Amino acid sequence: MFQALLHALQMAFVMGWEILWALIFGFLISGAIQAVVSHSEMARLLPDDSPGSIARATLLGAASSSCSYAAVAIGRSIFRKGGDFTAAMAFQFASTNLVLELGLILTVLMGWRFMVATWAGGVVMIVILVVLMRLVFSRRLVEEARMQADKGIAGRMEGHAAMDMSVSEGPLFRRLTSPQGVTAISHYFWMDWASLWFDIALGLVIAGAVAAWVPPEVWTRIFDAHHPATAKLVGPLVGPLIAVVTFVCSVGNIPLAAVLWNGGASFGGVIAFIFGDLIVLPILDIYRRYYGLKVAALLGLVFYAAMASAAYVIELVFGALHLIPTARAARPIPETISWSYTTWLDLIGIAVSALLFWRFLRTGGPAMLKAMGETGSHDQACHTDASPGPRHRHHH
Repeated sequence: MFQALLHALQMAFVMGWEILWALIFGFLISGAIQAVVSHSEMARLLPDDSPGSIARATLLGAASSSCSYAAVAIGRSIFRKGGDFTAAMAFQFASTNLVLELGLILTVLMGWRFMVATWAGGVVMIVILVVLMRLVFSRRLVEEARMQADKGIAGRMEGHAAMDMSVSEGPLFRRLTSPQGVTAISHYFWMDWASLWFDIALGLVIAGAVAAWVPPEVWTRIFDAHHPATAKLVGPLVGPLIAVVTFVCSVGNIPLAAVLWNGGASFGGVIAFIFGDLIVLPILDIYRRYYGLKVAALLGLVFYAAMASAAYVIELVFGALHLIPTARAARPIPETISWSYTTWLDLIGIAVSALLFWRFLRTGGPAMLKAMGETGSHDQACHTDASPGPRHRHHH
């Protein structure tokens, strides 16, 4: 038993080393984008569910953090400030499926075709979501959701969702390289790590355990991989359900997605699994607190339908274009760490992280990190005393 556990942890650690550089540089670029994109105007930009509003919600989501919990909290914040409910939900989908760090990790572990499929499927999923939301959610239901949302009941990562350090004055390069810009980037970078480290670690441990303990034929049976036609039908329906019970986030579920692909899951099934982070059980419970039980149940059903439908579309389109990989060659679990480009990129990324951590410490980052964990009970502005840093504004 001990040897089996040690093997799973070893595989999880090596897998984490393989994707570390992609996470670091993804969070770095995400932090830079967030440093120049303010949250304060999102509600004004998303007044309805018109194509223009949905397109802006998609772009804003793609430019934000990939943390599923923060995305859900930001979605409620947009809604409470007068933004459209459907546009807020589209923002959530984009924030967890169209962000750069997700694409980088997909490319490293599973190849560029899975990255393109996830991003293309994310856009398709948002279109399907908008259609379903218009059909299912009446004005009365939306008002019920708003009344519950206005109670301000805490979920998770409220402080991260509320943090706004954007630098809006001057040319783009100057904003990013100014003392305020560097401080903002360092804070967003380390806040993202603080938000996601547990989900990433959980995803790696689950993937390591599954790869070490679950025989591939189990996934073959679950996805009916011996019958390709049936597998294409079953996969998109089963994929999100596996995500629901594994509890992992939009970045943390990629290693397990690689395990599922190597185990025989259909292409569409793997894509649907990747999409499923917004209906994991803890997030469904947050929807209940945010919007009430009835709306939460409908959101879960609508989201599941959008995820499965988008996965079917991707399966059909990529199959017709002959873009579905023929080899089960995802490489989630190298046996050992070796000196390769991955190791050198990891070391460079660690050095960059150390510099940002030094800036984070020098500009009141730990105090902000503590404030980030305090949710929903106050409406005050939090800021540091360090002169180089901009103010942190908490909006509830």
